Amino acid sequence: MKPVPETNEVLDALAGMGGAEMRVTLIEMGDAAKEVVPQCVGLSLASIVDGLTFTLVATSDEIAALDAVQYLDGGPCVFSAHENEIVGMDHDEMITEHKWLLYAQASAAAGVASSLTLPILNKDRVIGTVNLYAATSDAFEGREDDLAQAVGASAASAVRNADLGFETRLEAARAPERLVDQNDVDIALGIIAGSQRVDIPTAQERLRQAAARADITEAQAARAARGILRA
Repeated sequence: MKPVPETNEVLDALAGMGGAEMRVTLIEMGDAAKEVVPQCVGLSLASIVDGLTFTLVATSDEIAALDAVQYLDGGPCVFSAHENEIVGMDHDEMITEHKWLLYAQASAAAGVASSLTLPILNKDRVIGTVNLYAATSDAFEGREDDLAQAVGASAASAVRNADLGFETRLEAARAPERLVDQNDVDIALGIIAGSQRVDIPTAQERLRQAAARADITEAQAARAARGILRA
């Protein structure tokens, strides 16, 4: 799997800041996931701490190989494509896991038949998530523990098929803008702390309050503060 363009952009920026290990970690995570689940077509690593999401997707060669296997064994993707079956449901049916999965698959991202969300813990606190996406509906069954160990997450609170639409791709697309915003905030905090002779936590609170009072984002307030305090 390879990074989507926006993730590549953020990884390059982080490398320029001395964080080149992030690219290595992400690629190794993707390789480890595919070793456990060969049908894996996507992986997103979301950090709650800095609000950034990094996404890997299968290459065209990997997708082609999966398609070949599907056609050889008459897998679920092949069945649904050839049968063109419309599934009707009432409210009672939707509460069952199987029926819900069928409903979710109707709006799933292309090539995604199942997903698995694993939390990343620091002691007892969730600091991020790993979202995995596979081309077959049963790809993750019985493999939660192995996957969690492979990607450094926890299987205790694993959630299946919560993101068949691969929504984390949209979060990854916003990551470059969020990284720029965070850099602006970090610079502004340094300026505020230095000019007002306070520590960083105090500077953070003052920036937060200023943004709230002006009804703007902290990044917008940071950019304004940089211009005023440097003048």
